[in-house]
Amino acid sequence: MSSSDAEDAAVAENAAAQGRTHGQAWPERQTGPVVRRRGQVQPSTTDQRLLDTRGPSDWVHGDPWRVMRIQSEFVEGFGALAELGPAVSVFGSARTQPGSPDYEAGVGIGRALAEAGFGVITGGGPGSMEAANKGAVEGGGVSVGLGIELPFEQGLNPYVDIGVNFRYFFVRKTMFVKYASGFIVLPGGFGTLDELFEALTLVQTRKVTRFPIVLFGTSYWQGLIDWVRHTVVDGGKASAVDLELVHLTDDVDEAVALMTKEAAT
Repeated sequence: MSSSDAEDAAVAENAAAQGRTHGQAWPERQTGPVVRRRGQVQPSTTDQRLLDTRGPSDWVHGDPWRVMRIQSEFVEGFGALAELGPAVSVFGSARTQPGSPDYEAGVGIGRALAEAGFGVITGGGPGSMEAANKGAVEGGGVSVGLGIELPFEQGLNPYVDIGVNFRYFFVRKTMFVKYASGFIVLPGGFGTLDELFEALTLVQTRKVTRFPIVLFGTSYWQGLIDWVRHTVVDGGKASAVDLELVHLTDDVDEAVALMTKEAAT
């Protein structure tokens, strides 16, 4: 019998003896708040599994470890942004090209928000996100990028002053909402739509204090608004008042004014 087998046998015998001491016919071991009995008794201690570097590494992919990672992401995000002050989250496509009208609109929005005293929060990537961060820097404001781990790495754009990278979308979304006084949404794809409807749902269900949501670019967003009005609302799946949660504009000053008005109330 190897020394390892002998150790396991001794642990099992001790566990069985502990059970017999309490008048039980089965082995039992308590590890913290968890009680294990019969075939669920583990042959090693928690400290032993921690310190035994020769052990298997599958545990790093288990749900308990994921919970710790999730917790750590919340802690890091809250710690990084707790002293940010008033800020606005700006969403938009990562595929927007520099020099395009949407890109220049993003720069103008970021600059105007900074000049109005707001920090600018984006997803930290290229395209419209980079544009808004660039504008925030040019306007002398705080530029925040909340990145996400993706199969195709993007990295944080060079205009981010405070950057936090996340593994989990839902943790990242919490940061977008918790530290924002409002949302400005530039033209974008599925990711932008996901963030838009997440914000709308939270405001509609009063999970967050009502704050303005601005869709920037009437030619891009008008079709969506018409579909919501004539299909969703007319079909009884939403109320007409829900449309009042969204403001549609092509004017940078109007978009920023809506943020300022809400922050002052």
